Amino acid sequence: MSTAIRSIRSASMVLAQANIDTDRIIPARFLSTTTRTGLGKHAFADWRKKSDGSEDPDFVFNLPENVGRAILIAGRNFGCGSSREHAPWALTDAGLRAVISSQVADIFRANALKNGLVPVVLDEDVVQGLMQRPDDELEIDIAAGELRTPSGAVHVFPLDAFARTCLLEGVDELGYLLARDADITRYESSRTPEFRHGL
Repeated sequence: MSTAIRSIRSASMVLAQANIDTDRIIPARFLSTTTRTGLGKHAFADWRKKSDGSEDPDFVFNLPENVGRAILIAGRNFGCGSSREHAPWALTDAGLRAVISSQVADIFRANALKNGLVPVVLDEDVVQGLMQRPDDELEIDIAAGELRTPSGAVHVFPLDAFARTCLLEGVDELGYLLARDADITRYESSRTPEFRHGL
C-alpha cells in the first residue's frame, strides 16, 4: 500500500449473493502471478464472462453505469474460503476501494486492510437498504469509522486503531515500522548495554 486513504466517495455496485468466496472473486487459474497489476480484469471471471468467453452484459462489473465506481455492496460472508491475497489484489486493481457487507471473512478482511481495501461491516438491514439505492454517492470516512449517505444517515463501522493508522498513512505493517525507525533507534540506544544484548 502506498496511497493514504482518508475518505472514499462513490456510488456503489451490488452483488447481493451471500457466501461469495475468494475463488469466485479470483479463480485459481489466475493465481500464477506474484504481482497485482492486471488481476482486475479477471475479478469475478466466471460471472463476468459467458461460457464462450464473451462478456455477460448483465453482470454488475460490465454495466456501463458502474464504470469508475469504487464501492462494492455484497451479501453476507463475503471473502470466505481460501486465504489467497490475490482476492483483494484483484478487487483493488479493478478500481474498488471498499466492500460493504454484513459479514466479511476474517482472513479476507485482514488481507484487504493490508492492501488498501476497506471492509465496511454494517447491520444486515442497513446493507439491504444500501443495496436498494446503488446510485447514491456514499462517503466512507476512515478517521471517523463512519459511512454517510446523501440522506444524512451516519453508520459507524468497526475499524481497529492500527488498521486505521495504516490506511491514513498509506503504509502496511513494514512501512509503519520503517517510518518509526528513528524512534526505535532512539529507544534502543537508551537501554543499558546488558539489556540490549539480552544479558
